[in-house]
Amino acid sequence: MVGSRDLRSRAVVALQTPAVAACYYVSAQLGLLRELVVEGAVVTPIWPPTGVSVACLLILGLRCWPGIALGAFLVILSLTSLTPSTLCVLAGNTAAPVVGCLLLRRAGFRTDLARLRDGLALVFLGAFTAMLISSTTGAGTLIATDKIEWPGFWAVWLAWWVGDAMGVLIVTPVLLLLSRVRLPLPTSRWKEAMGLAVIACCLVPLAAHSSVSLLFLVYPLLIWAALRFQLAGSLLCALFASVMTTVAATDRVGPFERLSRVEVMMKLQAFNGAMALTALILSAVITEQIHTRRSVERACQELVEVLEHLTAGETADGRLPLEEGGRGRREE
Repeated sequence: MVGSRDLRSRAVVALQTPAVAACYYVSAQLGLLRELVVEGAVVTPIWPPTGVSVACLLILGLRCWPGIALGAFLVILSLTSLTPSTLCVLAGNTAAPVVGCLLLRRAGFRTDLARLRDGLALVFLGAFTAMLISSTTGAGTLIATDKIEWPGFWAVWLAWWVGDAMGVLIVTPVLLLLSRVRLPLPTSRWKEAMGLAVIACCLVPLAAHSSVSLLFLVYPLLIWAALRFQLAGSLLCALFASVMTTVAATDRVGPFERLSRVEVMMKLQAFNGAMALTALILSAVITEQIHTRRSVERACQELVEVLEHLTAGETADGRLPLEEGGRGRREE
């Protein structure tokens, strides 16, 4: 029995490793479709593999880390040759999500993101803190190999860190949400959901490509999605808005047309970061309030049932009240 259980566990790990590696590699190729050059170094505004890695570790457990390392190895081979410096980048890209997962577990993180503390933990521990490892390793490797000069270190380091952090903030919550989806989907508000989707598909590209700065129009959509559809609505809306804005920034159109490369990076990441934080924290607060209200309603319903039993002359367990029981004994 023990041997068969160990064999089954090894088979699961053997299947998970290539699956996680494939997800990492595909998400990396999607991220590489849009690039920016900062101080001579090519960076991505959003690096989806970090979000995929953290989500896989939270859902599947730490045993899937070899798949992350294999995926990062394949991505590096597709971009450059294998050298000691690339091995350092590989180690940093693997260690960052693993450390992020460990920090989230230590903080009591729950993958349903139903509490405000879960949203804050994902932001400050999983994204901002853990991704310091990959950005420091990557920028330091570029300095050590003379790919960039010292004056450009902090610009490259910041761009690398923000790109990895955005991957966690935007991609990880969506994957955690998808892992909890159960069919059939509720259809009570499908008309409103379709209306929100149509408006978002029309308004977001217009705001991202308009020469007039209209990006602020995305926030009412986020608030609407969070109020009516909680995490599902706000996260999908934020993901779509982030993709559209990143496309406009890398094409240097709309509000990014007359900006320098550094200014494009700063404006894009400020918008993506503020939007992701708004969507994640606002939806977490609303979800927490809904759960609290439901708990209060259940407690009130139980109290009403107890009062109904008492007014009918019975206690909750079906015995007579003490005073009536006492009168009954005196009458005997």
